[in-house]
Amino acid sequence: MQDAQAPRGPAAIATRLRERVFFGWWIVSAGFIVNTANGALVFHAFGAYVVLLEDDFGWSRTAFALAFALQRVESGLLGPVEGWAIDRFGPRKVMITGIVIFALGFFAFSQINSIATFYAAFLVIALGSALGSFLPVTVAVVNWFNDRRALALAFVSMGFAAGGLVQPGVVALLESIGWRQMAIVSGVLVLVIGLPLATLVRHRPEDYGMLPDGAAPTSEETPPEVGFTARQALRTRAFWFIALGHGSSLLVIGAVMVHFVAHVEELGYSLSYAATMILVMTVSMVIGQTFIGGFLGDRINKRLTIVIALFGHGVALLLLAYATNQLMIIGFVVINGAAMGTRGPLIQAIRADYFGRQSFGTIMGFSSLVMMGGMIAGPVIAGISYDSTGSYEFGFTLLAILAAFGSLFFVFTTKPELPEPEPVGVVTPTSEPPAPTMGNVPPPVEAEEREPVGAGRPAGPDEG
Repeated sequence: MQDAQAPRGPAAIATRLRERVFFGWWIVSAGFIVNTANGALVFHAFGAYVVLLEDDFGWSRTAFALAFALQRVESGLLGPVEGWAIDRFGPRKVMITGIVIFALGFFAFSQINSIATFYAAFLVIALGSALGSFLPVTVAVVNWFNDRRALALAFVSMGFAAGGLVQPGVVALLESIGWRQMAIVSGVLVLVIGLPLATLVRHRPEDYGMLPDGAAPTSEETPPEVGFTARQALRTRAFWFIALGHGSSLLVIGAVMVHFVAHVEELGYSLSYAATMILVMTVSMVIGQTFIGGFLGDRINKRLTIVIALFGHGVALLLLAYATNQLMIIGFVVINGAAMGTRGPLIQAIRADYFGRQSFGTIMGFSSLVMMGGMIAGPVIAGISYDSTGSYEFGFTLLAILAAFGSLFFVFTTKPELPEPEPVGVVTPTSEPPAPTMGNVPPPVEAEEREPVGAGRPAGPDEG
């Protein structure tokens, strides 16, 4: 009788779905979509902008590589401050601020008329992109998941790959309406998509009476989780080896982002063909993220898998450097995509496994200071190689060797011991907005009012 009187229809189905799905997965979904927009409009589209801007203004490849390098310097220097802000105020506030800056950067980009204004607008876009997507979302996901962390990070990272799936459409728009109008459209899309999704992101499940992975509380009091502070992490060999190894992989990623489309055109292929190859690389990246970095990521040896992925980056870039036919280009996009998809979530997961959740945002921010070297050097080395020799062969070969040797950092990386265990009692946001409406998770209460974790089960998505 009760079933007969139960609400029906799409609204009722959505309510039951929210009751049964752990809220952490809603955060993963929001992060996936935000990263998709970032990947589609910036990460994968930059190479197409390079070709069109070069046609309009005649700027050199090194000039574009320098813009990319300046963006990485900005992101790297911002990293520690951004990480601290996320740990202190929560990822949602940082994301909302970043998304607004991101959109303003696109609007400014549509009005550029010189290399100086190009650099200025691109730096604003880069600032907004950094604040509005990757790091805030990653910190939130790390906090909401323990046992299924690699899988959750893989799904979030898949957003950047998904952005590559729509590159043929992005390139078609660039060619049909022009890059200035496309910049305006991109700014509007960032606001319309990003702002509502940012409101779903929450910092820690414990603030809402829940536990990571949606685990059910027990009658026994859960011992406080321990983790490294940023100061403690910086004193370990593991921190520096992980950051340097990660940076070596970004040598390849940075060079490909800036120069791949231009290189394919130099080989005699069209802009649409290059977009199709980005699509193939994206599919390969999704496969790596889903099956290796994701479903198997929490079950396999992360270090060994990362080592293999870094060698894959090197082999792939050598194929591109000496490509003489389509088969070699396809080999590059398949191998490089799989390596990138596999490596990304596993490096983030191993960093969280080693240092814990307590100060992950700040630790990741300081890591970016080291990692930015790879994203800066990769495009610049490739650009100088082309401008000085008329070919990418030397630059791509050097970067491939460096990426392969970077795998040694992970060979010798071991989990550090925590010198002085500290509870996870990170200061939570002092002015956190009301609890998420999706799932109706109860708002955090003051410490003296909060029941022990074992006092009852976490509130369901539509309870309380």
